[in-house]
Amino acid sequence: ICGNGGSAAESQHFSDEMLGRYKTNRPSYPVVSLTADSAALTCIGNDFGFEEVFSRQVEGLGKPGDVLIGISTSGNSKNVLRAVTVAKEKGMKVVALTAPKGKLRELADISIESPSHTTARIQELHLHAIHLLSEFFEPDALK
Repeated sequence: ICGNGGSAAESQHFSDEMLGRYKTNRPSYPVVSLTADSAALTCIGNDFGFEEVFSRQVEGLGKPGDVLIGISTSGNSKNVLRAVTVAKEKGMKVVALTAPKGKLRELADISIESPSHTTARIQELHLHAIHLLSEFFEPDALK
């Protein structure tokens, strides 16, 4: 999962819900927030540029069939778009949390879009979407 600023925080929040728990104790899911490793971010940013901070991680960690979740309130974050391009090249699926604008929604296999154009409202709705998605991974979700 990747994103910048508030979307980075949401990336970590979603990862935490999957690695830990949302409501009940259940097996942990293999999820990585690409925003959480400050050493990797600064190393890649320094050596390759900020546009590559997520794509280099996707290149090294992603496998065909994996899912990349890109979060962007603008839909045009260059480092998120670059990660999506690399994910697609690797045969990964892409889910976007974004607004009804920008390139991210066009590149994603599934786009969950906030109807707002206000950053704060978009981020609030993204958090709601993260919690709704987390519900699906609960043991009784399919009953």
